[in-house]
Amino acid sequence: MTPTGTVLPLLEADCCAPLGADALDPTSADRLAHAFKALSDPVRLRLLSLIAAAPDGEVCACDLAAPVGKSQPTVSHHLKVLREAGLVATRRRGTWVHYRVVPEQLATLRTLLAAPGSTGDA
Repeated sequence: MTPTGTVLPLLEADCCAPLGADALDPTSADRLAHAFKALSDPVRLRLLSLIAAAPDGEVCACDLAAPVGKSQPTVSHHLKVLREAGLVATRRRGTWVHYRVVPEQLATLRTLLAAPGSTGDA
């Protein structure tokens, strides 16, 4: 009954599709939200793009400051955020740190963004 005294009809139990069993669990949702938050910054998105496009799959951190037009400390901070979000992994070579994308994490984000039956066209 509404505040005005009107009785509303009950909805049929089968009026809506049931929730999907493939819904994210809270832990996965937190992890993926962290990754999406990391990608919400244009500099980090560009850094990830540069790393992903590297011919040999890895890029030295020293080579990333100039393409994004930021100082090395700023680039290092953004790379740390990407690493903590699980989007990139590192390998130390002498005094330099090389970055590579984590393909499994990118695939998970891609799958989550793809609507069922979507062709990818907007």
